[in-house]
Amino acid sequence: MESRRIIQVEEKVPFKMLVPLSLQHMFAMFGASVLVPFLFGINPAIVLFMNGVGTLLFMFITKGKAPAYLGSSFAFLAPAGIVIATWGYSYALGGFVVVGLCGCILAGIIYKFGIEWINVVLPPAAMGPVVALIGLELAGTAASTAGIVSSTSYVLDEASGLYEQVVTAIVPENVIVFLVTLAFAVFGSVMFKKFLAVIPILIAIVAGYLAALITGVVGPATFAAVAEAPWFSLPNFQLPQFNLEAIIIILPVLLVIASEHIGHQIVTSKVVGRDLLKDPGLHRSLFADNFSTMLSGFIGSVPTTTYGENIGVMAVTKVYSVQVIAGAAIISIICSFVGKLSMLISTIPGPVIGGISFLLYGMIGAAGIRILVDAQVDYGKSRNLALTSVVFVVGLSGIAVNFGTIQLKGMVLAAVIGMILSLIFFILDKLKLTNDREEEHLYDQP
Repeated sequence: MESRRIIQVEEKVPFKMLVPLSLQHMFAMFGASVLVPFLFGINPAIVLFMNGVGTLLFMFITKGKAPAYLGSSFAFLAPAGIVIATWGYSYALGGFVVVGLCGCILAGIIYKFGIEWINVVLPPAAMGPVVALIGLELAGTAASTAGIVSSTSYVLDEASGLYEQVVTAIVPENVIVFLVTLAFAVFGSVMFKKFLAVIPILIAIVAGYLAALITGVVGPATFAAVAEAPWFSLPNFQLPQFNLEAIIIILPVLLVIASEHIGHQIVTSKVVGRDLLKDPGLHRSLFADNFSTMLSGFIGSVPTTTYGENIGVMAVTKVYSVQVIAGAAIISIICSFVGKLSMLISTIPGPVIGGISFLLYGMIGAAGIRILVDAQVDYGKSRNLALTSVVFVVGLSGIAVNFGTIQLKGMVLAAVIGMILSLIFFILDKLKLTNDREEEHLYDQP
């Protein structure tokens, strides 16, 4: 049991353990985090820099009581893509700044009025499935990243003027690398002992990379790119520009990132066994998250958010030390200035990232189910059964609601629907129109 000892939030670890544990956290977020700047068409070095700075700021603002790594937010992809195509990336940066500022204001409102309203807006029967959806709706992304599912696309044949169906088949080498990575992550977390027991994710990444070299998934051309990269490179800093229409397009994302942040903090609370919504407080963590996003917009980076992958790492390893996560942040900052190092890390192939994500996303889904178990949600009550059922179906069905250029779907739409239903049930309770109100009151008694 000593080999699986929990390393708590405030605990320090020896330097010989600190480096590999920190590398593990950085590798866990790297694949997903650098994908966002690639999609925006900017150099990922600035993102690595801001991820590290944002994480250190987060720890400072939360007094070192909330273990969280800040990575690139996917919530901004659709609206920011519209702004970039219309006005340019600098105007998207202006939108990021305003969203971050509004998020800081929301944190002030939470500080003023407390967090008790959360149980009214999202009771456990709704919050559990919402949190589970954070991981479950990403399952397809993990499989696609790994290259273990076939995909169909349509390409225009210029000669005939017709679209031809192109099916991308599953490559056996990708499957082998994926399985090696996943096997080391899963069985390593169960079978490794002593120090190896706390770095199964890092070992799985190394094993997967070696498998990629053997199978040819990673070839000589990859290392040629590393050789050509400079040793020192300065991140591409740039200033934002502001346009009201561009800001309006991006601003509704605030709802998405607020819901995502609350969900991540609840999951992390369950993982580390502490109520982070109360200490250091949701107002502090939400302010820190959005302050980092605002700062990102000012220097040319992408918005940041707490990362599910790193929550999964903590759940697997039982290492919650903020010192370890701070080490990962410092390494990320160093990587942003070392051209060859950042290029080498970026060569980690999709099947390796997908294999790790398969386990980590599943851990997040399980954390949502754990909320239902720990809260002892009574599904003999119709309201609880209805809330959980509707949230899961809305989140996994693929339906979407459009508000102008903003599309709500998946976990975000499920959270909104869950909030609306919960508020309606609360109002019906106050009007004494529900048939299980008295039973629920008796159930809550000690």
